[in-house]
Amino acid sequence: MRLRALLETDALGLRLLGDDGELDRSVRGVMTTDLRDPSRYLTGGELVLTGLAWHRDAKDSEPFVRILAGAGVAGLAAGEAELGDIPADLVEACHRHRLPLFAVNETVAFATITEHVVRQVSGERAGDLAAVVDRHRRLMTSGPAGGGPEVVLDLLGTDLDLRAWVLSPTGRQIAGAGTPLPGPVGAELAGLHLAAVRSGRRAPYRAAAGGVTYSLFPIRNNSRSAVPASRDVRESVLSDWLLAVEADASDWPAARLDLLQGVTQLIAVERDRRDAARTVRRRLAQEVLELVQAGSPPAEIAARLRVAAPVLLPGLGAAPHWQVVVARVDWDAQGASAGTGSGIAGGAVAQALLEEILVDPAVTGPDSADRIAVAHSGDEAVALVPLPAAVPPSADTAGDTDPDGPETSAEGPALHADVLLAAVHAPLSAGLADDGRLTLGVSASVHSPEGLRGALEEARHARRVAAARPGRVCAAGHHELASHVLLLPFVPDDVRRAFTARLLDPLRDYDRRHRAELIPTLESFLDCDGSWTRCAARLHLHVNTLRYRVGRIEQLTGRDLSRLEDKLDFFLALRMS
Repeated sequence: MRLRALLETDALGLRLLGDDGELDRSVRGVMTTDLRDPSRYLTGGELVLTGLAWHRDAKDSEPFVRILAGAGVAGLAAGEAELGDIPADLVEACHRHRLPLFAVNETVAFATITEHVVRQVSGERAGDLAAVVDRHRRLMTSGPAGGGPEVVLDLLGTDLDLRAWVLSPTGRQIAGAGTPLPGPVGAELAGLHLAAVRSGRRAPYRAAAGGVTYSLFPIRNNSRSAVPASRDVRESVLSDWLLAVEADASDWPAARLDLLQGVTQLIAVERDRRDAARTVRRRLAQEVLELVQAGSPPAEIAARLRVAAPVLLPGLGAAPHWQVVVARVDWDAQGASAGTGSGIAGGAVAQALLEEILVDPAVTGPDSADRIAVAHSGDEAVALVPLPAAVPPSADTAGDTDPDGPETSAEGPALHADVLLAAVHAPLSAGLADDGRLTLGVSASVHSPEGLRGALEEARHARRVAAARPGRVCAAGHHELASHVLLLPFVPDDVRRAFTARLLDPLRDYDRRHRAELIPTLESFLDCDGSWTRCAARLHLHVNTLRYRVGRIEQLTGRDLSRLEDKLDFFLALRMS
């Protein structure tokens, strides 16, 4: 803004002392001071307000004005409340240094001038930044992003002193400028955002976390824009991103609110690009799922997996193992049209949510989920998760028969149901409110196409186990499918076979590599009712050797043969094998 505009604003009570030749100077800020030497606090372009407390006699004016002129301030405004008329020596010093001087009427507070200048300058800077945002949005729409949303978040910080972060619906940071937002704070803000959306409040939403006030702006896909009033907000609440700004936007002018809305639209372009990048992975998962459900030959499924593996695990040298995760989001029918149930396409909602849940919460960025393939069918979403296979044992250890020797894990880190939901339970519960449920099931890992159908059924059955529990967000894993559950008639045969393979395959593999005869040892130990002496005599072994073998069985399976439940599991697995 210009000095001339301030002089023409009657409410500010300014009166020009001297000629008007310098009134076209730009004002970039305001500072109030009564220091004799305020140079350390000046950066140039300020309107300096002073009550003249520094003025003792005529010789004080010249050095004070010389310091202001040397710092490049835009002008000086002196209050009349303290001394009445502005001293003539000050007027003369400003004239010599060509520094515009204003008198401030004693009825006008400096705070009034300060607020007016800050508001005008901030509005103009916001307007300039809005043009940058619009230009950047057009660049992102028409070609390469040129830096992505971080560029505009940086501008918000440098031009408007606003710290901002883009968060997923679970609070994971997708983009940000400067210091990352702490994970617990992000999760809390995501929960508050989801709760506000479900309550129908008008955005932006004011929220407090960690003693700091934030304003939360929804970010919705450009492809569907804002959810129309005729559609249920629950269709998008669990998948939309949000922009968290460290400020209270409740008293912001319309121009600044419009600017932030422009930023959200720009980030929505990045969201659309991310979704487009997932298309290939979604299609691969859909093809594999359809083949598995149709009972296709293992060779055909294996061919599809060979295509999927390089996409999901680039640079992988060996075929991975696989886990299956099944998710379902159910909503109450309250408010839906008669005969339409909840009226919400649950499979698509569960797909977007499962893609987010499977991302490592410690990883930031919009492309952090590039190894996740999720398909959906009906109201169910199914994820095909690759696990990097561990390096196989070397040739010189393949014949090692030491029962107490090291054992190489057959796969990389596997997914666990309780761990998956630990970091996202709170925000998702807020989004589900009192009329939605998320249930999730996780299979054991399989290493061949033949095992995928069993893994899928196992994950589905685990999800049904989770659905039988109370709570809005529940999960269950393959390890929770106990032997007594498998005796129930409604349990699919594939689940039974998967249970047996999971329990006995580690022992079979060990026997094949080490000729350790763990399976026969286990059968004899159970037949002898756990008697060490009778079992050792039957196998013609020393009792210590038998103890080594049983210890190896327990180590490989994670079971305890002194527990009745684990003995029963092994007994049933051997009978069903």
